[in-house]
Amino acid sequence: ATEILKWAVQVFGPDIALATSFGAEDQVLTDLWTGIAPRPRLFTLDTGRLFQETYDVMHATIHRYGIPCKVFAPDTVELARLVERDGPNLFYESIEKRKACCEVRKTRPLARALTGLRAWVTGLRRGQSITRAAVQAIEWDDTHGLYKICPLYDWTQEQVWEYIHDHGVPYNALHDRGFSSIGCAPCTRAIVSGEDIRAGRWWWEQPEHRE
Repeated sequence: ATEILKWAVQVFGPDIALATSFGAEDQVLTDLWTGIAPRPRLFTLDTGRLFQETYDVMHATIHRYGIPCKVFAPDTVELARLVERDGPNLFYESIEKRKACCEVRKTRPLARALTGLRAWVTGLRRGQSITRAAVQAIEWDDTHGLYKICPLYDWTQEQVWEYIHDHGVPYNALHDRGFSSIGCAPCTRAIVSGEDIRAGRWWWEQPEHRE
């Protein structure tokens, strides 16, 4: 993972950034990157429905590493129209409405965040879900027109947590309460033993739709 990051930083220079949701994988990448370059370029998407624990680890990370994190939020007019039309809990009603919510709160802010970059780094791993089983270390992102770098593509969940504990990396307290993957509060729950690690995201949908 370190070698992949080093290569990406050398090739893309200042035009590469880490998209972080302050989950376990993103925290590992932040720690790895600060060992390569002291001030990596980070950005996050604040959907407006995040857990307080996510803000807590964001605060701890900024202060631990002494680096800023650029925040991208939904357009207030678009968000107001969405909620006025379909209500604040529209995502439970259908896949289409859930995707409409994600479009306003995540997809469009992400597109703004990636504008001007030549590559972005993500914490995607093959073992996270069936929709991520084919993740490669370096991919071309057709949707956004830039390279997507996934340094942890072949890491196991055990490797991620071993790194976090060995290096004292700050992490979201919800992980200790059974939350393996953390997104917006209304759309994330803890999982039980034997469930897929992404089972707590949009749990009311079929696995192939949870992305």
